[in-house]
Amino acid sequence: MAGSKKTSAGSVALGGVLAALAVVVMSMGTLIPVAAYVCPCACALLLQVVLKTCGSRMAWAWYGAVAVLSMLLAPDKEAGAVFLFLGYYPIVKPKLDRRKLSWLWKGLLFNGAEALMYVILIHLLGMAQIAAEFEEMGRFFLAVFLILGNVTFFLLDRLLGMKAKKIL
Repeated sequence: MAGSKKTSAGSVALGGVLAALAVVVMSMGTLIPVAAYVCPCACALLLQVVLKTCGSRMAWAWYGAVAVLSMLLAPDKEAGAVFLFLGYYPIVKPKLDRRKLSWLWKGLLFNGAEALMYVILIHLLGMAQIAAEFEEMGRFFLAVFLILGNVTFFLLDRLLGMKAKKIL
């Protein structure tokens, strides 16, 4: 069981190095516009490594550290918010996989987290430029954006479910 592994110095060191790498990856979100969504996915893959090697307790600590540092240090706050609201997914995925209609619960998690994230970013944090982008895109492109987000999320879900041998 992933949550029952003991914490050793090696696990802490691996977690620290991967957390530093994740913060660097999150900081690259401003280089390419689509990277605001790609970087949190890459960090989710790093979290999967931490989860498999160090256990769920260390994975939650890793997620918390990377989420806080991403929000503080990453120039693209939207990318940091995506990781904050969805970066924990590799940890909760095994529990969702065991539920009936798991695809429905996963979709609700993703869409609910994204909706809450954008409400907080726009209305509480005053990031009006995001609302302006959405208005500029129009309803059709906003719907396409939402569909592509769901497709990307379910592709990430599938990738996280693969065994290491299949990926390499």
